[in-house]
Amino acid sequence: MSELILRQPPRRAWGTPNMSPFCGKLETYLRATETPHRIEPADFRRAPRGKIPYVELDGAVLTDSQLIIEELERRAAAPLDAGLTEPDRALARVVRRTLEEGTYFLSVRMRWVEDDGWPVVRDEMKALMPAPLRLVLPLIRRKVTKMVHAQGTGRRTRAEASQLIADDWAAIAALLGDRPYLLGDRPRTVDCTVYAFLEGILGFPVESTHRAAVAGHANLVAYRQRLRAAYWSDLPAL
Repeated sequence: MSELILRQPPRRAWGTPNMSPFCGKLETYLRATETPHRIEPADFRRAPRGKIPYVELDGAVLTDSQLIIEELERRAAAPLDAGLTEPDRALARVVRRTLEEGTYFLSVRMRWVEDDGWPVVRDEMKALMPAPLRLVLPLIRRKVTKMVHAQGTGRRTRAEASQLIADDWAAIAALLGDRPYLLGDRPRTVDCTVYAFLEGILGFPVESTHRAAVAGHANLVAYRQRLRAAYWSDLPAL
């Protein structure tokens, strides 16, 4: 396998792996498996499906963080998920889908739609974009607002959305319990997802009731610190 080129935003937003949890998830996997790679800025004109992250590998362009991980797992001599039981695989899938298809949209709403989250996102996006493109940021915000409304999350009150985020993470905290990783004593691919989304909630620099609720789970805070120390020691200390 040739060296993998990871295409994503190059900045470590707010001292976290990436402002996108999907980019953070994939890069955590690459670090956890010690997969040789280098990072290059994403070019949305080349991005399959118009999404990031995407990778260049063996002359092909692969997209979707989960599909990329699954392909790398198939190629790996020692896959992270080797030996998992079927119930554990099922649990990992349910947790991942909860975060990626549910909690994600709640977080997008809190970042892009709510007036206290938007300035933080806007400033980060300005740092990523060439000056002429910054003029379209209000249009992008309106598009995102319409998207989360159509998806359903935008139809909830802020209090309802905030409570759903807190409840999702309370469920994951209950599943984690006192184990070092979600499924036991070693990291699995699902931990890459959980960690990336946890960084996204605890690392986003806006005080909120749902962020405080997640920070109140000592096992989630310790879990974040554990994976950050293992794979992201180049980030600022917590």
